[in-house]
Amino acid sequence: MALVRCVTEMGMGVDVHGLDYTAAAKRAVFDAIHHSSLGFPRLVGKTADDMRVEVTIGVPKPEAVDRQAVLETLPHGGCQINVVHGGLQVLNEKGDDGWLIANAIIVVSIDDGK
Repeated sequence: MALVRCVTEMGMGVDVHGLDYTAAAKRAVFDAIHHSSLGFPRLVGKTADDMRVEVTIGVPKPEAVDRQAVLETLPHGGCQINVVHGGLQVLNEKGDDGWLIANAIIVVSIDDGK
């Protein structure tokens, strides 16, 4: 089996109150996957469920992301997630709230049958 990268998309998600890392990550994934409509699997006799979807999320606190909740936002394919240091967080004056940006890169691959 040889996986062939077919699509790479990027997205950004923001949480403006509460520093909810999972919400920001889910919004980043939503932003990324809604830039495309993937029709290519039919060209090689596959379905959308045959796609392999790799998600990388960048946030300041990777341990604060509920990985399973993020994966549940994906409509198709066998999925894998990696959460790494990245994104941006700016706290308010009191340090108890702030703005959080999560970045996502989604890579869609499919088995070329070789």
